Amino acid sequence: MTRTAYLGLGANVGDPLETLAAAVDVLDTIDGITVVDVSGVYRTRPWPPPDDPRAVPQDDFLNLVVRAETTLAPHRLLRELQLTEEAFGRDRESEQRWGPRTLDIDLLLLGDEVVDTPELTLPHPRLAERAFVLIPLLEVMPDGALPDGRRLTRLLMDLSPVEGIDLEVRLEDVPGPRIPRPAGPGGPPPSLERPGFDDVAGEHGADRDAERPPPEDGG
Repeated sequence: MTRTAYLGLGANVGDPLETLAAAVDVLDTIDGITVVDVSGVYRTRPWPPPDDPRAVPQDDFLNLVVRAETTLAPHRLLRELQLTEEAFGRDRESEQRWGPRTLDIDLLLLGDEVVDTPELTLPHPRLAERAFVLIPLLEVMPDGALPDGRRLTRLLMDLSPVEGIDLEVRLEDVPGPRIPRPAGPGGPPPSLERPGFDDVAGEHGADRDAERPPPEDGG
């Protein structure tokens, strides 16, 4: 069965624009995932804001949303997204809560799926709170709504006034080479699945120690 997935990508380490462009290319090469549309790239101020004692000094984030068609089941899709993050250098064991991210990929929506497990929550539990997700999501999901009927436009209006989120560029306008897809010993495998990875744990988190609490999202 093919369903429509909406993925939120963010980065603020190294060259985040190049990372996002390359990550979109990588996602489109994974068996069972076909990228259909990509929003503009938005520059977003980090959260918490600088005057918050929890704030972490870091650069602005660049964020976009991908609309993709997928035949993968929810947890298999999540696993592929987390392995993609790791291929671009994300290390959840050492990263700081609300800190910088080499690449963060959130599974926002998957058709009308409603999932609530230790590994995955759909729709993404903080989607309605994040203008930096709703704005690009509306580009690739016009007049969209959550499975419970809440419309994205209404959710965004509830967050107004929205500040600190600016259109940076569109990927089709980005020149230059892309980062090559990570390849296995015998050439590109059909997915980013690798032997030795335990089942993921934590909401949208790759936690290999079941006794350790799941990490928080960033970006």
